[in-house]
Amino acid sequence: MSTRRPAPLGLTVRGLARRFGTVTAVAGLDFDVAPGELFGLVGPDGAGKTTTLRMLAGVLRPPAGDATVGGLSVAAAPERIKAGLAYMPQRFGLYTDLTVAENLDFYADLFRVPRAERAARRERLYAFSGLAPFRDRLAGQLSGGMKQKLGLSCALIHEPRLLLLDEPTFGVDPVSRRDLWRIVHEMVAHGVTAVVSTSYLDEAERFDRLALLYQGRLLAVATPRELVAAHTAPLVEVAHPAARTLAPALAGVPGVVSAHLFGDRLHVTLTRPEEERSLAAALAAAGAPDVVTTRIAPSLEDVFLARIAAAEAAAA
Repeated sequence: MSTRRPAPLGLTVRGLARRFGTVTAVAGLDFDVAPGELFGLVGPDGAGKTTTLRMLAGVLRPPAGDATVGGLSVAAAPERIKAGLAYMPQRFGLYTDLTVAENLDFYADLFRVPRAERAARRERLYAFSGLAPFRDRLAGQLSGGMKQKLGLSCALIHEPRLLLLDEPTFGVDPVSRRDLWRIVHEMVAHGVTAVVSTSYLDEAERFDRLALLYQGRLLAVATPRELVAAHTAPLVEVAHPAARTLAPALAGVPGVVSAHLFGDRLHVTLTRPEEERSLAAALAAAGAPDVVTTRIAPSLEDVFLARIAAAEAAAA
């Protein structure tokens, strides 16, 4: 973007909640995002990520709780906060019958970008996104990944200080995913605060800090390293061609907290290391007496699944 580094906006969320009829989409979230931070909202479908971002963007007014962006209340002044932020929903409003350049011009008009600055901003965004060779192509003729990069470029045309991205890499090919993350990292390096939602746990390692969400509730807020370090329960990997059929046999086995399938392997969380004997006996009873088990270090996905299992057990 410009050589001028904007002062990034911080974000404070307190008691943020939203219901749709009888469904609780967001249940009293509390977290802070530091200025200049790359912050993640991580969770499966239905976790409340989209609803949270829509409230932070001022699109939905929170009926309970509030968030402040640069000291301004989202609940009390939703229009005032919009000047300093960019919100890119999952289905960004590109105009398919306009070219790449025309879409950028349209959003420059929408955000009232000074005309004297538009050409330079377009060129910087083309350099970021790699869309320069396609500036005269209709948006409707772009690939899915290129549409996402154009949507992000349109969101950045007014040089926001806070960037809210709702699953920007969903359904995007691996190369475009890499390019989109490169753009986001470069924006943060240029002084932008970014809050990005994703259901891809392999992307969670990219965040400075993240909030784990499940069914509208906050399970944890920490750095990826802190989350993994806090997972002290023994984790055992079970390698077996019939791993999928072995998982149900471990339900209710003493000492087995959870068992999750990873390809042709099971990751089994135990209460104590000694419970490997109970695990071996259960596997033998299920027809796998000589199965290989290995103690492994947890991944962020293991941590998240364990947190979900604990939340479900507590709610039962």
